[in-house]
Amino acid sequence: MSHPGENTVYILRCSDGSLYTGWTNNLPKRVDCHQRGVGAKYTKSRLPVELVYFEVLESKSAALSREAEIKKLNRSQKLALIQEFSE
Repeated sequence: MSHPGENTVYILRCSDGSLYTGWTNNLPKRVDCHQRGVGAKYTKSRLPVELVYFEVLESKSAALSREAEIKKLNRSQKLALIQEFSE
């Protein structure tokens, strides 16, 4: 899976099966931070994490809006998004 850089919304699957949604302007660096336990308080106690979805948007504001949209989805909707992405 290639890893885009700028204005990226992403979903991580944590070791406990939970999903974490975030945005970044440097996806490889951000995922590495999560893996090292310095990415977010939520993921720190749920290592390791796996990148299961990402979406590149045209601007930071678009990425933040999309992040908010994804965070409003229920778990089954997020899993459907991830499934669609992986196909």
